[in-house]
Amino acid sequence: MKRRLKIAVVGPAHPYRGGLASIMETMAREFQSRGYDVDILTFTLQYPSLLFPGKSQTVDTPAPKDLRIRRRLSTINPLSWWSVGRELRKAEPDIVLMKYWTPFMAPAFGTVARLARKNRKTKVICQIDNVEPHEHHIVDKPFNRYYLRSVDGFIYMSEQVHGELKAYTSASAHFSPHPMFEHFGERVEREEACQKLGLDPKVRYAMFFGLIRDYKGLDTLLDAWQKFRREGHKLLIAGEFYASQDKYMAQIERLGLQDDIVLHDFFVADSDVRYYFSAADCVVLPYKTATQSGVTQICYNFCTPVIVTRVGGLAEIVPDGKVGFVCDPSVEGVRNAIERIYEGDTLERFQENMLEERKRFSWQAMCDAIEELYYELIK
Repeated sequence: MKRRLKIAVVGPAHPYRGGLASIMETMAREFQSRGYDVDILTFTLQYPSLLFPGKSQTVDTPAPKDLRIRRRLSTINPLSWWSVGRELRKAEPDIVLMKYWTPFMAPAFGTVARLARKNRKTKVICQIDNVEPHEHHIVDKPFNRYYLRSVDGFIYMSEQVHGELKAYTSASAHFSPHPMFEHFGERVEREEACQKLGLDPKVRYAMFFGLIRDYKGLDTLLDAWQKFRREGHKLLIAGEFYASQDKYMAQIERLGLQDDIVLHDFFVADSDVRYYFSAADCVVLPYKTATQSGVTQICYNFCTPVIVTRVGGLAEIVPDGKVGFVCDPSVEGVRNAIERIYEGDTLERFQENMLEERKRFSWQAMCDAIEELYYELIK
């Protein structure tokens, strides 16, 4: 019989914004629903302002009342690393559950993990997004070694990540696909969504959604859209620029797309996400590199068909021709996929298929995988 576990979650959570915080909070709730004791230790400082390209790292909404969240860890203050590590060593949680997505977190997380494990009881489990970052730096590999070798076991979400992980450690690793984001609510009527966003409901919208970084291929999509463009269709770009906005604006002007683009260049609040995915016919993710994408899991939540490129683990999540299209990461590949998704009843069929396909992506399955890994580690 499984016992009541004590779990310490270390990573992003309120007041920090974005999908990573939502993931950690959702897993914490799932474990609490199982009767487990869950404590979340989040950041006092996640990124120094000089290293953060966005406008704000945090939200001003009230903290969730159903979670115990304490701000304890600064990524640039080693004293906080040692303090949190010693606190966990003394508290002896069964699991320290961490989220890893960038080597920048390695010094802090690696120190916390090493100190926590010294009690010889606590197991450190990492739900890992990326091993090798999308933007490379000289410190990536030594930082990865420091953290990844401090972990007892991993939950990975794509085979690409698993392959990269094996270059650093032989620790146990289990696969569980990225769960569906359910906290954004349910789909609303398209008319209502368009009205909320100030969009013309008579226009068909394909959407690029998420933080805008160069590896995500917005430049490829703009070139593809210039070749696709047709009357009554527009490209909705919704997300904050983490890359130079000027070069994309210059590209739009050079291609003559000013009237084809609707630009919402800001971080979309959680409460508004449902309107974007309800207004859009489809989402286009023309990534040049990837492991997996949280945006695909938002698409599943709202049954919004999606086009992804054949990079990283994206094709593992989006069955080609069933809920969307998988295409080459090229201008012609993306243009062809957009043309195909607007043919006949393709969008309607993909929406129906998503209702069945999304059953694969549950938070229960993710937390089951974490539990199974823990019991394997303590055998």
